[in-house]
Amino acid sequence: MQLDVCIDGPQQEDELRSLRDWLRREPAVRRTARVGLREAPAASGTMGSTLDVLELVTGNGWSAAAFALSVVTWRRTRPRQPRVTVRRGDVEITLLEGTDEEIARLVHRLEQAQRDGEQRPS
Repeated sequence: MQLDVCIDGPQQEDELRSLRDWLRREPAVRRTARVGLREAPAASGTMGSTLDVLELVTGNGWSAAAFALSVVTWRRTRPRQPRVTVRRGDVEITLLEGTDEEIARLVHRLEQAQRDGEQRPS
């Protein structure tokens, strides 16, 4: 399963790198997922590119709850907790406050997307 994670805010690239590094150090995530950054193409009339998305490719044994807890814990370390959006296909969940309800909704939707992905024929 592939997830895209986007962060809103003035220091988006720094925050994406920070979250990537955080997730790579989390044993529960590191064992079951590959975490990387994907660049957006340069806008017309500009040079270079900007980081747009943190990409998470999960494998067997991946835990939506461990991932959600890692993201929420990372957010709490930030001076200004950024808005984090997780996408999987048509499913999009945004963490605004990191409340228990938001976390539960994120875990539920990711687990559902994972089950749906496993049931699709190859």
